[in-house]
Amino acid sequence: MTKTTLGAAALAAFALAAPALADSDDTLKIGMTFQELNNPYFVSMQEALMEAAEDLGAEVVVTDAGHDVAKQISDVEDMLQQDIDILLLNPTDSAGIEAAVHMAKAQGVIVVAVDANANGPVDTFVGSKNRDAGYQSCKYLAESLDGEGQVAILDGIPVVPILQRVEGCTAALEEFPGIELVTTQNGRQDRSVALGVVENMIQSYPDLAGVFSVNDGGAMGALAAIQGSGRDIKLTSVDGAPEAVEAIAKGTPFIETTAQFPRDQVRVGLAMALAQKWGARVVPKEVPIDVAVVDAENAEGFSW
Repeated sequence: MTKTTLGAAALAAFALAAPALADSDDTLKIGMTFQELNNPYFVSMQEALMEAAEDLGAEVVVTDAGHDVAKQISDVEDMLQQDIDILLLNPTDSAGIEAAVHMAKAQGVIVVAVDANANGPVDTFVGSKNRDAGYQSCKYLAESLDGEGQVAILDGIPVVPILQRVEGCTAALEEFPGIELVTTQNGRQDRSVALGVVENMIQSYPDLAGVFSVNDGGAMGALAAIQGSGRDIKLTSVDGAPEAVEAIAKGTPFIETTAQFPRDQVRVGLAMALAQKWGARVVPKEVPIDVAVVDAENAEGFSW
């Protein structure tokens, strides 16, 4: 299904569920645990969740794991003590969170993983096509360099979506014999860390012509390093964050981001959970959400 079709399905699920909820004596309780909330990408997810919950008349419990799997497990335990009906799980560690998934299922809670999948008996996984996103960004970068030159990857925290973006990027670069991947370094998806990492890249590789960042937070640090160097180095990334789109629209060295759709992910994830709760016989185990290239041609007016 396309992203548009899934969006319609989500709205349909809400439309069907809301009257039933309104007539029920029991308020639907939704828990969502995020790997982090210090990121506009996940903040936009939270906003979409709160809007959907308001339409449903549902109660929401939200927690921020801060990339600490032990805290995330503890947060899920607390939610289960509050008798949540649905757990939307954005895992900070796909393997490490498995015990929490089993605990939730043992209590009869519907579990939907969002953005990154989790080990264990998850009912549905809704996430972006992260490999495709990395592939599209690095293909764009290589083509912008006319298939020639040295490039670097600004890596991040080793969670599945980031690993998939790097995998897709590497696959794209391998299609261009004249492109040389000279280094892969970890910017921790953090602006200040990425700034220092890319400054060192630029000093170490005088012929560096392009950088791919696994997310827009790291890319903004990379952009500052590139602009500070005065070098002609092109930058691409994944996410579609507002400040990244703005930088692309202004004609900076940041030339492209492959946008994901965090709001759609959480809406569709909740719709899948509601469908199961209200008796759907068949609910997909995995729902991929399409990504889209954003560059100077379509950056103006683009938003999540």
